[in-house]
Amino acid sequence: MTAELPHVDQEIDARGLNCPLPILRTKKALARLDSGQVLAVRTTDPHAGRDFQAFCQQTGNALLAQRMHDDGAQTHYVQRR
Repeated sequence: MTAELPHVDQEIDARGLNCPLPILRTKKALARLDSGQVLAVRTTDPHAGRDFQAFCQQTGNALLAQRMHDDGAQTHYVQRR
């Protein structure tokens, strides 16, 4: 994962949702993107970091970066395979 944030093609807000809803919304959004496009997902679930790592490892999508915000939210940058 890189320190520089990637260009984002689509964003979804999954704040306030707990597992597995952020991953399910991510899967649905990725299905609408072209290969190589990047999805940014904002979450507040404290376990989302590990969930996104496992999801990307299992699906072959690339987890480009994960950013923690001051308000406790995280943004996960997923590139469609």
